[in-house]
Amino acid sequence: MTADDSFGRIDDDDYPAYTMGRAAEILGTTPSFLRALGDARLITPLRSKGGHRRYSRYQLRIAARARELVDQGTPVDAACRIVILEDQLEEAQRINAENHRTPRGPYPTTAT
Repeated sequence: MTADDSFGRIDDDDYPAYTMGRAAEILGTTPSFLRALGDARLITPLRSKGGHRRYSRYQLRIAARARELVDQGTPVDAACRIVILEDQLEEAQRINAENHRTPRGPYPTTAT
């Protein structure tokens, strides 16, 4: 990935991201749903040099989870908060697991 400036702009050729229309098609939803997720601050689309919104695979995964909750009747804002908390919990669990790994190899023995 090569960013061409510090404002979240990307080079279309260097970053595997989907346009808003393609992202909505992959999710089976409409571009307005992706805009609603942006308004709720769940995902902030990257911008290409031409100013077009682009979404990464990670952002699509997050949006898909939010869409599941909305399809179950959860309001968009609440679904976004739930997804953010789930993502934070998953990250905390990953960090905790990394910090508490047991050493591999033979354990030291004490001579008696």
